[in-house]
Amino acid sequence: MKKILYIDLDNTLVNVQSGIDRLTNAEYRRYEKRLDEVPGIFARMEPISGAIDAFHTLAQSFDTYILSLAPWDNASAWQHKLEWVQEHLGADAGGPAYKRLILSHHKHLNRGDFLVDDGSAIGTDRFEGELIKFLTPLFPDWNTVSRYLLERTGTTPCPELATRSLHRPALYGGAVLAN
Repeated sequence: MKKILYIDLDNTLVNVQSGIDRLTNAEYRRYEKRLDEVPGIFARMEPISGAIDAFHTLAQSFDTYILSLAPWDNASAWQHKLEWVQEHLGADAGGPAYKRLILSHHKHLNRGDFLVDDGSAIGTDRFEGELIKFLTPLFPDWNTVSRYLLERTGTTPCPELATRSLHRPALYGGAVLAN
């Protein structure tokens, strides 16, 4: 049986800054302290480098889900997150992301083996599996995350990952990464 892997969207699969950079000056001023409430902001965001390939690679070895928060005060974000997943990860039945988007304000309620997330809010700090903190010195990019996770399944990394030299076992070998 495959292990369960959850992957966050914002600043993990999705480059949030790319959406912020596309705001008009008026939008930025109006929503300055709450940019995630700008209507349509999530439709403007691009993938993080390596995220799409990593998702497809990991979905072959894990029971993979996207686990994300959607702002309560921005109904368009709920729709646009689904549309983003469909556009970038596929909308076809049987595809690795088909009906695998979970929007929740309580990530700790999901049971699984791994959660790749850049934050520690909304329950990630209480997730019962292993929390892999993305964009940290231990896991600075998708190549490192993919290699680490694939090593936990005994799966041989795809040739593209194997040819890169970002794997540094001394950084995470034996490290306790979850709470």
